[in-house]
Amino acid sequence: MSFEHILVPVDGSETSYAAVDKAVEIAKAFNSKVTVVQVLALDPYIAAEYITAAQTNDLVERARTAILKTLDEAKAKFAAAGIDAETQLLEGQVIYSEIVKAAESLNTDLIVIGSHGRTGFKKLFLGSVAQSILGQANVPVMVIRK
Repeated sequence: MSFEHILVPVDGSETSYAAVDKAVEIAKAFNSKVTVVQVLALDPYIAAEYITAAQTNDLVERARTAILKTLDEAKAKFAAAGIDAETQLLEGQVIYSEIVKAAESLNTDLIVIGSHGRTGFKKLFLGSVAQSILGQANVPVMVIRK
């Protein structure tokens, strides 16, 4: 099996950067194209004007700036390994759904994602983006725990 296009969702955490490190290994082994994504989760109560009328919102703009910084950091990790990764800032209300949609629209054949490894009530209460992607994605998903 060959992986031609790898999708790597990040969130700026140490765990997501562990996924970047693993994706670097895989991309080098298969000469894969890489796209790094992060989702700007738009809470409809906070970002209503931004969503409906394309108006600016300080909270959204600060989040956008932080996400772009995280994407640049991930891209730099790939560049240091000689891989020219693309980045995309995604927007939506459900993080895992936006990642799955991106995997489909970009025709990726592997998702490499970090997981914090929460269990029990924490997992039940907080949910798991990685777990949801595992259940929804139509491509293989490699979950990296740090």
